[in-house]
Amino acid sequence: MVLFDYGQTLIAEKFDGIKGTAAVLQYATKNKYHLSAEQVQAKANEINLELGRFDHEKRHLFQIEIPNTMFTPYLYESLGIKIALSNSEIDTVFWNAAAPGVPTEGIREFLRYLKNKGIRTGVISNICYAPSVVVERINRLLPENTFEFIITSSNFIFRKPNKRIFDLALEKAELQPDEVWYIGDQYECDVKGSLNAGLQPVWYIGAIDLPYTEDKSILTVADWNELRLQMENSEND
Repeated sequence: MVLFDYGQTLIAEKFDGIKGTAAVLQYATKNKYHLSAEQVQAKANEINLELGRFDHEKRHLFQIEIPNTMFTPYLYESLGIKIALSNSEIDTVFWNAAAPGVPTEGIREFLRYLKNKGIRTGVISNICYAPSVVVERINRLLPENTFEFIITSSNFIFRKPNKRIFDLALEKAELQPDEVWYIGDQYECDVKGSLNAGLQPVWYIGAIDLPYTEDKSILTVADWNELRLQMENSEND
């Protein structure tokens, strides 16, 4: 089985929180202090910094998820704002505006290759959006996928590199660690996390948006066709 990370692995995204907040504020029925999207997002950034969320250098240390179903109500209600949407609807509106997302180049063809080879697939994602919103986005952007499950930290507490979230995937797949590959872009969370859980890590750097240091001990690929060719060559050896 091959398991995938979501962001910058299956789907490439560029994030603009102000655009997302501006979209959500269009549904405000009350804005007591007449706050702008910039002001609301500044408060969100302040709270996130206090909580330690989304720190690129320390994200691997943050192994318990705070889902948006908890974060968003506090953010808006503490600022005197009422939004005429459910929490999951806020997630959808915010995410679609802040980071529309596109499939990484070649991922559709690679997923088709795995399907044709009879190789099972699934997803493990560190993500704060509601699970149903994540599933909807993946199925919309990759409609031909055959993922058996999509595990989100927003639904199952633990964040990679915590071994427990990998153990959950193995239980759902009914497989042993050495029967599973895990592909992701984050070295600490995806590569080291899956390695420590006993899975075979693959470091995908084709859509990486942060500086990285090469690790020659880890299978590293820059595009999906490269990985497919490596898999085919290993079969022929």
